[in-house]
Amino acid sequence: MSADAPSPTGSRVEQVLLAEPRGFCAGVEMAIKALAWMVRAFPAPVYCYHEIVHNKLVVKRFEDQGVIFVDDIEEVPPGSPIMLSAHGSAPEVVEAARARGSYVVDSVCPLVTKVHHEVKVRAGKGFRIVYVGHEGHEEAVGTMAVAPGSIDRVESVAEVEALADTDQPVALLAQTTLSHRDWKGVAVAVKERFPDVWTPGRSDLCFATTNRQAAIEELARRCDAIVVIGSGNSSNTLALEKLARHEGCEQVYRVNTVAELPDGIGGVVGVTAGASAPEELVDAVIDFLDPVDGVELVMVTDEDEYFPPPRNIRELQASIEDASTVLLGGSLLDRPGMDDRSLGASDVLAGLVP
Repeated sequence: MSADAPSPTGSRVEQVLLAEPRGFCAGVEMAIKALAWMVRAFPAPVYCYHEIVHNKLVVKRFEDQGVIFVDDIEEVPPGSPIMLSAHGSAPEVVEAARARGSYVVDSVCPLVTKVHHEVKVRAGKGFRIVYVGHEGHEEAVGTMAVAPGSIDRVESVAEVEALADTDQPVALLAQTTLSHRDWKGVAVAVKERFPDVWTPGRSDLCFATTNRQAAIEELARRCDAIVVIGSGNSSNTLALEKLARHEGCEQVYRVNTVAELPDGIGGVVGVTAGASAPEELVDAVIDFLDPVDGVELVMVTDEDEYFPPPRNIRELQASIEDASTVLLGGSLLDRPGMDDRSLGASDVLAGLVP
């Protein structure tokens, strides 16, 4: 395409500023690879409690491989393999899955597990817990179920002000995928209402969410328009969209796929993706924008976090590798171990295309 020719958007996109980090976080990487292992190890169907992650393409790709997503463990036929989603499940759901499934893997993000542990410990010590989270979000529902009699969920200053007085010590915890701006105002209100409130030594807010928000703040200062890739039920994706608008970018487009991009986008365009969005969606958006002056990577930090597979999956991997080695006449002593870290979830997901 010549430098003076319009892009497919109907306008001239001068340059794309591509956020880094963007897309899959360590928890999503772990969950997608774990479910892919279950798909390969068990005959269809494999059942998953809730969407494995909040992204339409990811869910559809697994559905095409025979995965059935359910919102009630009772929907799973007894004796079926079950995976629990990355958002974390209520303790009674985990127990019900283990009683019903033939093989159960909990792919909860370790950062969510940390919050569950904090809830359990604080409740056990007699604290009243104020939990900042979105109503109905799977992570919030699962977290509150850890100690339902000891926790109040809030997501606005008004809801903090409406909390009942208490003689109990108070603890402040949070949904991991909250926007820093959403969290800060509510957290300040809680601390003003309960000056002696306990908070964890390390923030509950996900490092990946924080990094992606820092990147979009940088984009918003330099871009005429911003494209945020991710699904509408993804809390961290919606936080990115909201933050881009708050930072003053007048043209912000949240899309599931490139097909949802409107015509007429021009100038310098920022591109990022929520923590559940695969890189193939980013590639498609950049191809569509077809920037005249190419793509500039805007890096705010080097994100190198890695979460190993759940223990059940590690055991499954080892069993399959041992069986394959024996069947092929190899030596178990000399067999090299699998390097899960070198295998990206985006590559795994691309390999699931029928």
